[in-house]
Amino acid sequence: MTALLALESVHKAFTLHLRGGLRLPVVEDANVSVHPGECVVLGGPSGAGKSSLLKIAFGNYRCDHGRVLVRDGDATVDIATASPRRIIALRRTVIASVTQFLRVIPRVGAREVVAAAGREAGLPAGEAATRAADLLARLNLPERLWDLPPATFSGGEQQRVNIARGLVGDHPLLLLDEPTASLDAGNRAVVIDLIRARQAAGAGVLGIFHDADVRDAVATRIVDVTRFHPRQAA
Repeated sequence: MTALLALESVHKAFTLHLRGGLRLPVVEDANVSVHPGECVVLGGPSGAGKSSLLKIAFGNYRCDHGRVLVRDGDATVDIATASPRRIIALRRTVIASVTQFLRVIPRVGAREVVAAAGREAGLPAGEAATRAADLLARLNLPERLWDLPPATFSGGEQQRVNIARGLVGDHPLLLLDEPTASLDAGNRAVVIDLIRARQAAGAGVLGIFHDADVRDAVATRIVDVTRFHPRQAA
């Protein structure tokens, strides 16, 4: 079965211009694949390169060497060499991302934030609005808040909007960076159910989960990122 995502021999280093151009290696010869129905979890301590690999997969970071192959229907796109326009197109319909931080247009209500993401993913306006309401309800965001801007919400409420926005479409590939970090036990359970449902529908997930209970509930494989860390290399 063709992988939805394949990081092949990926190397990444940062150049510290304020330190005279010092090169700081982050990951070296990283190989990670995600197939339909899988939830592949990136494991390892802080600083091992987990978030960097997610950002490379999403196209926020360019890798210095290697390929980042994403399946788009019958085509395969190498994000490492793709144009910014091609990467943006992939984010609309192929790759969804949920981070720990909600960045939205000020004064736009929570329901519209989620529905707009659905429309951008190709859903008809009515279906996008219905899915937005259903997800916000499942994530226990009070209906009285739906038309208020998320900037006024608590951290946990903002994160629930963030999760709804990431899951409202039918993207085949999900990149999740500690999506449950600021949630209570009840809402963590809801997110587990949502992730499992997306897996059952054939989506692939690449994620970071520091909450052991959530990780154990969704992971089909755990990849130890320390083996890609240059400082750990033999």
